[in-house]
Amino acid sequence: MQSDLLYGKPPLSEFSDVDCWIFDLDNTLYPRHVDLFKQMEVKMNEFVSRLLDLETEKASQLRHDYYIKYGTTMRGLMVEHHIQPDDFLEFVHDIDHSRVPPDPLLAEGIRQLPGKRYILTNGTQDHAEKVAARLGITGLFHDIFDIVWADLDPKPNRAPYDKLLAQTGLAPRRAAMFEDLPRNLKIPHELGMKTILVVPSHTRDVFHENWEAGAEETSHVQFITESLGEFLKDMRLSVSEADRR
Repeated sequence: MQSDLLYGKPPLSEFSDVDCWIFDLDNTLYPRHVDLFKQMEVKMNEFVSRLLDLETEKASQLRHDYYIKYGTTMRGLMVEHHIQPDDFLEFVHDIDHSRVPPDPLLAEGIRQLPGKRYILTNGTQDHAEKVAARLGITGLFHDIFDIVWADLDPKPNRAPYDKLLAQTGLAPRRAAMFEDLPRNLKIPHELGMKTILVVPSHTRDVFHENWEAGAEETSHVQFITESLGEFLKDMRLSVSEADRR
């Protein structure tokens, strides 16, 4: 087992009272280097380029601007250009999922988690199910909450988190949220959830430096890991050791 300090300041044994586990999908349940999102970025750029008759470079910049301002490219296109979201979602998520490898360590880690397990994603249910099938984690979640379920209102906005609480009845202080984007952990932290940031390989030290310095953009992140499967395994071991004391 790795040292708790590799993951964060609080000990991993603090997860002993957690009975609700909420996972983001893209770049969280599978590692960033799988690069599914890169395929989606290409598709989004193509959609914006065709819609607004822009060169790819300008379409990419506009897409990024909308992402920053509205939380997702789609939300920006809906507000600014009144697109039909179904067309966008179907086009963007029509990608090759075969790049996602099976992850037995992750599957076992999720299977061992006590209580309820959910996926909360700004993507679609179909996309989440395809990713889960590739990872080998189909059937391990009690529900998948996607962008359509969220009434097209994306994380990091508060509305999808409030709707999740209302629908599931979960107690925030007994819940943990796993994400690859720090901004999507701000509301969960304010609600009282434990927050875990999943970062790309070989980048944890950079996040730790900002974290130790008390950087505002990371102050709501309690734990950091480069491997979700390893984190779940070590967390389970830490909780078991604490229970035996």
